[in-house]
Amino acid sequence: MKITDFKLYRDKCFINGQWINADSSEIISVNNPATLEEIGTVPKCGKNETKLAIEAANKSWPEWRAKSAKDRSVILKKWYELIIDNKEELAQMMTLEQGKPINESRGEIVYGASFIEWFAEEAKRIYGDTIPDPLTDRRILVIKQPVGVVASITPWNFPNAMITRKCAPALAVGCPVVIKPASQTPYSALALAALAEEAGFPKGTLNVITGKASEIGDELASNSLVRKLSFTGSTEIGKILLQKCAGTVKKVSMELGGHAPFIVFDDANIDDAVIGAIQSKFRNTGQTCVCANRIYAQDGIYDEFCQKFVQATSELKVGDGLNEETTSGPMIDEYSLEKVEEHVQDAIQLGAKIAIGGSKHSLGMNFYQPTILTDVTPEAKITSEETFGPVAPVYRFKDENEVISLANNSPFGLASYFYSRDIGRIWRVSEALEYGMVGVNTGLTSKAEAPFGGIKESGLGREGSKYGVDDFLEVKYVNMCGLDK
Repeated sequence: MKITDFKLYRDKCFINGQWINADSSEIISVNNPATLEEIGTVPKCGKNETKLAIEAANKSWPEWRAKSAKDRSVILKKWYELIIDNKEELAQMMTLEQGKPINESRGEIVYGASFIEWFAEEAKRIYGDTIPDPLTDRRILVIKQPVGVVASITPWNFPNAMITRKCAPALAVGCPVVIKPASQTPYSALALAALAEEAGFPKGTLNVITGKASEIGDELASNSLVRKLSFTGSTEIGKILLQKCAGTVKKVSMELGGHAPFIVFDDANIDDAVIGAIQSKFRNTGQTCVCANRIYAQDGIYDEFCQKFVQATSELKVGDGLNEETTSGPMIDEYSLEKVEEHVQDAIQLGAKIAIGGSKHSLGMNFYQPTILTDVTPEAKITSEETFGPVAPVYRFKDENEVISLANNSPFGLASYFYSRDIGRIWRVSEALEYGMVGVNTGLTSKAEAPFGGIKESGLGREGSKYGVDDFLEVKYVNMCGLDK
């Protein structure tokens, strides 16, 4: 299968309704992580093209925000329908460039589209307020208006859903968008742009630019026409972007790194906990910001949990994501694989034991064995650093207070999970965990209807749900006086 076989294949940037190359004619090579083969190229754009995209978006803003919420909703719903109609092709394109198993890609397309459907409906529910004034000849009105041009910088691990989750609410409330997808996975973004064009978005309302990450990011963060920047990626890069956005005092949303604890109490349903751990840890080969990074099992069930967890992990099928039987694909690149190897070797040197896996897969290239480590020490790098790979360290704990302390001992605060059947414990632990999201008796929490986001160094703002539109709106106070004359 070749990327050029797809009808939604585009190898140019989409700016102001036009498909263009970089001014310099430079290109970026895109490789299949499962085979390391080049599947195509995209333009290597920079500052000048980014300015054009921002200016096009800003020019389109008056027309787009002037449309009624219903009119914007109609276009968004058309976009949603086109994505669902092209689900299979979008999924295969994603697996070819990103590597995840085809069934996971299909799931992501539906998941990503659900944000468009949700915010197409939410667009009609942007309400203001009237507030009683202490003076009888006056009224206080509060209205909400679109913030302006929105820049979205998205990662490679969810190349469809991270775009729709950011852009659907922006577009719904009347903001035009400029999207910078990851260079490893540009085709999913360009395919979404092709479908957006077909759906009828006005020129300049949605733009996709590929190229030099630092140069494009600098312009998006510093350009005064951009009123809001939404970023998903590492905490390190997020902090740099925050500093750059400070120069123009932009609104920002940051969905940054995570280091999720996954806690199994001794009163839990162990079989359910194992299923949840597999889902949370090994989905997308462990390359998710919300995957389980530290698995804590209570003394009384530690051995049973580890035994069943190892058995379930042994049943994962590693291979090319385009194979229907594959449940664990390749790492995105060699650098990511090297980090996994470093974390595993460091943990072993500090006393950890390999329960299963522990090395590169026999397939070679970017493939790594699904791995479980036991008896991991607090000093190991994997205990404090995000691995972003298919490695699950398992730790013992004695009681509730101890594990809450261990779980919260992190600068990150994105996702957390725990399994228990004690209703009192469920309330206590849910409220005590210092994380923006808590999964109780589940390893999967993400959905369009729920607010996605973290606290501490895991970010700012929320995506999805009714809360997901707030960061794309400005609140305006109108003081109406002289009403008694």
